[in-house]
Amino acid sequence: MTPDWRPSPNFGARKDGATPELIVLHYTAMESCDAACRTLCNPDNEVSAHYLIRKDGQVIQMVDERARAWHAGAGTWQGRGDVNSRSIGIELSNTGFTPFSAPLFDNLELLLRRIMTRWDIPASAVIAHSDFAPGRKIDPGRRFDWQRLARQGLAIWPMNLNPADADLARFTCAAIAFGYPDDVAPETVLASFRLRFNPTAEGPVTTHDVAMAEALVREFGIDRTAAGA
Repeated sequence: MTPDWRPSPNFGARKDGATPELIVLHYTAMESCDAACRTLCNPDNEVSAHYLIRKDGQVIQMVDERARAWHAGAGTWQGRGDVNSRSIGIELSNTGFTPFSAPLFDNLELLLRRIMTRWDIPASAVIAHSDFAPGRKIDPGRRFDWQRLARQGLAIWPMNLNPADADLARFTCAAIAFGYPDDVAPETVLASFRLRFNPTAEGPVTTHDVAMAEALVREFGIDRTAAGA
């Protein structure tokens, strides 16, 4: 797989000597991949990503991985901001209302493996745009198959769930300990969490929400002090 190079002018230097430690997945929310590419390469829009994957699987690279693309916007993950400076952004051609195509997903897996190897990025650091920007972003959305990525070692999924009460405060504590922002309303964090980990759930917090959040902390939580938060 050789990416098609279509350079975007919308990038800069990573701040404070940062290197990629996260991979952020997005969807374009547009019917046409070509229109998305034009948007991401238009200097007037001040937005970009490192990669864009078409529905037919073609991979387009717009920004060098060593540079800071403008894909993330405001938000924090695991207590730290400026996600642009410490991430690589991948846009997926999808409206958000349809399944992701098989060729797109196949080449996403291949691209993720290469990026993760180049930068020594763990599966736990492959995240959704909605993860660090709850209430502001919802991509890559409910139709994205995170469990498929997890089975390939390219993302994570909680495996060992313990019994839990349907308690919103307990859920919020675990979600923040895992990485979600602590300055967002609990209900908003819950909605963002469900987009990725419990996409069929609705209404008040459930025992399953709490059990999954606590399992994520046990299995993949980090020491924020050691991480420099």
